[in-house]
Amino acid sequence: MERNLKTELEINNVSVELNPFVDEFLARTVVGAVSSLKGAGNIRGLELYLERDDVKLVVNGNELPITPFPKEIITNTIIGLISSLKGVHKIDSLKIKVKAQ
Repeated sequence: MERNLKTELEINNVSVELNPFVDEFLARTVVGAVSSLKGAGNIRGLELYLERDDVKLVVNGNELPITPFPKEIITNTIIGLISSLKGVHKIDSLKIKVKAQ
């Protein structure tokens, strides 16, 4: 993926403003986890949807199927990272969009 990344984050359908450090850290973490999956290819755009135990990944406009093991790793990593942000309490759903600029 390109060096310049822009991240959008929604938690429980509410947009969350990210400072530059969190923006970069979250983008690199998500892209790193997803890029190791079969079929991810060259990631130019990525969307990750998490609702309870359901995870949906869309890479370059195509949904990427994932098996239970990577799904659990990605879920636990992202929830751990997001839950440590100031002001974040209960996470029922989240959406992360990462785009190369």
